[in-house]
Amino acid sequence: MRRWIVAVIGDSSTSQDDERYTLARKLGKALIDNNYRIISGGLGGIMQAVSEGARESEVYKEGDILGILPGFDPDEANSCVDIPIATGLNYGRNAIVANSDAVIAIGGGSGTLSEMAHAWALRRLVIAYKVRGWSGELADRKLDERPRYPDMPDDRIYGVTTEKETISILENIEKYNRRTKGIRKRK
Repeated sequence: MRRWIVAVIGDSSTSQDDERYTLARKLGKALIDNNYRIISGGLGGIMQAVSEGARESEVYKEGDILGILPGFDPDEANSCVDIPIATGLNYGRNAIVANSDAVIAIGGGSGTLSEMAHAWALRRLVIAYKVRGWSGELADRKLDERPRYPDMPDDRIYGVTTEKETISILENIEKYNRRTKGIRKRK
């Protein structure tokens, strides 16, 4: 069975002394400890923090951390990314990141907002830390009233405050396995 790939998204300018950086670092370690792979935009801030945390796990192995970069140069990835993928797509790469098996947002600005919206439309499991930024604004809400999973009336962007809560919600990742068939006319 393949290992689930979890996207971690957030502000690229979050500094190391910010509580959100610490949360992302703890999350990175917990994800690898629980046999997930990590994908991010591969740059600094939250993306750097989650990558650093992943490398702190005793079960980390090379290939666990992927970076989907907005530019053309793979050397722009943070130093902890194992597999940098330079797309040259700028913000368009957000849709690639959002099509992971699950998406976790920590803070974030407009780029994070677009990734959350893509993940929602793509029917991914979306988790949001209840902190300053778009993740805190959207935690425990639906982005629209469209029934993504009619058999799951509680479907929403799940709000969390710790990595333990996050790992607990990720146990439901298999329920969010319907891939979108694209935009279609509604009948």
